[in-house]
Amino acid sequence: MHADVEWASVPDLVRSAAEQYADVEAVVEGRTRITYGELGARVERAAAACLAGGVEPGDRVAIWAPNSLDWMTAALGAVTAGAVLVPLNTRFKGAEAADVLGRSGARLLFVTGTFLGASYVASLRRAAGGEGPRPLPGLPELTDVVVLSDDAPPDFRTWKDFLASGEGVGKAAVRARADAVQGTWPSDIVFTSGTTGRPKGAVITQAQTLRAYEIWSDLAGLRRGDRYLIVNPFFHTFGYKAGVLACLMRGATMIPQPVFNVDTVLANIAAEHVSVLPGPPTLLQSLLDHPSRTAHDLSALRLVVTGAAVVPLQLVDRLRGELGVETVLTAYGLSEATGVVTMCRRGDPPSVIASASGRAIPGTEVKVTDGKGHAVPPGTTGEVLVRGFNVMRGYYEDEAATAEALTPDGWLRTGDIGVLDDSGNLRITDRLKDMYIVGGFNAYPAEIEQRLSLHPDVADVAVIGIPDPRLGEVGKAYVVRRLNAHLTADDLIAWARREMANYKVPRAVEFSRELPRNASGKVVKGELRGRAGRRP
Repeated sequence: MHADVEWASVPDLVRSAAEQYADVEAVVEGRTRITYGELGARVERAAAACLAGGVEPGDRVAIWAPNSLDWMTAALGAVTAGAVLVPLNTRFKGAEAADVLGRSGARLLFVTGTFLGASYVASLRRAAGGEGPRPLPGLPELTDVVVLSDDAPPDFRTWKDFLASGEGVGKAAVRARADAVQGTWPSDIVFTSGTTGRPKGAVITQAQTLRAYEIWSDLAGLRRGDRYLIVNPFFHTFGYKAGVLACLMRGATMIPQPVFNVDTVLANIAAEHVSVLPGPPTLLQSLLDHPSRTAHDLSALRLVVTGAAVVPLQLVDRLRGELGVETVLTAYGLSEATGVVTMCRRGDPPSVIASASGRAIPGTEVKVTDGKGHAVPPGTTGEVLVRGFNVMRGYYEDEAATAEALTPDGWLRTGDIGVLDDSGNLRITDRLKDMYIVGGFNAYPAEIEQRLSLHPDVADVAVIGIPDPRLGEVGKAYVVRRLNAHLTADDLIAWARREMANYKVPRAVEFSRELPRNASGKVVKGELRGRAGRRP
């Protein structure tokens, strides 16, 4: 794999796909079906509107919406205008979204209207409203908010009005702006919550993005004519880059699905002859176990890529045996490394695919180290470090966190615990940062603990991940009540549901008189995990 890819930038990739795959079906969304040529034209129109709105190269443009054709058009339009994309998690509540918008200094926001019964606009107004000249006075740098629907409140624009605003911008101006975008420029800032509970924005460049997903597409065997059901959220590196950008590279058809619902997945695979389905093990398990699975024609499915958790050997066997999936691959990545670090290869035996996350991708190195940064022999557990073209430039405007994550000689401390075998296959065994994964979403205890501690009846709290048959892991909170408080588990869970994204909400609460702490005052999470093992 050469260091150079054939595209100079993401805008260059979009234009190349529009030309090379002009008549190939690009996106299927309900009754809407458009070709790559039509997608290219839509993206250019969105880019023109960005130019008309004053978006300059390097400006941050945020998007807070579920998977859709409009998401792709808005995001790629902004990047074509030279902007840096800031995707927001659709599970965020208003305060969480406002924090990332404020810290990234976003000047333009694309936001969905109502999604899953919640008005994102209303929640943002509550979090960042007030009196002032801006659409959201609490976010002074945010000068423009575009609602991806036909209806928008005063001070906000509809998607239709936004697109219409760019009609006076000529194609030559859009082309000149797109041509000016360089590979060294940031393409996006992906905010990922750390153990401090404060989200940090990993800055990834155009060239890193393109090289990583050219490699990913190559190793996965993605090809023209594939029909790719994108259930992974676009706000994840994996949904946007291994989904949208990889399909642009290969001329595959994208079928975005806004919400994970196994009935919809089955219906889509059958109706659209889906051949590619990446997703977390929970998605694949629920697909295999669905009572009416055999009523659907899933025979077109040929490629499944999974990760985010240890994959049971039985799952790999069932995908191959029961569904006849030709290629099942596992991978490991994190936002700070452009979303991909290791990957299995086609032809690896099922035992390797199920027990490991593959080997380092070309152009990168992976090592497992002891507490002092020294490499340990194969078979020995330690912290996973990665170095290579895919490692982020740093955390956005956070030098201290960047210095903590990156060593002077370029190694990224992943915070994950793992072990390498003699062939270089990596197996992730634990997380230094106590992170756990709820149905494919990363949950960070410190962030959840901070939020729970705001409850007036909570004196002390610690959160751990516990096994869950459906979601893989869920949160359990150990809580010390304030004196004379009568807080119940149901009360706290209900309160948490109003305060944080659903996947962060603990599913179990246990009250204690005190939390186990070591001599330096830190909660001994190992003791809590032991306690959880004895009494769920």
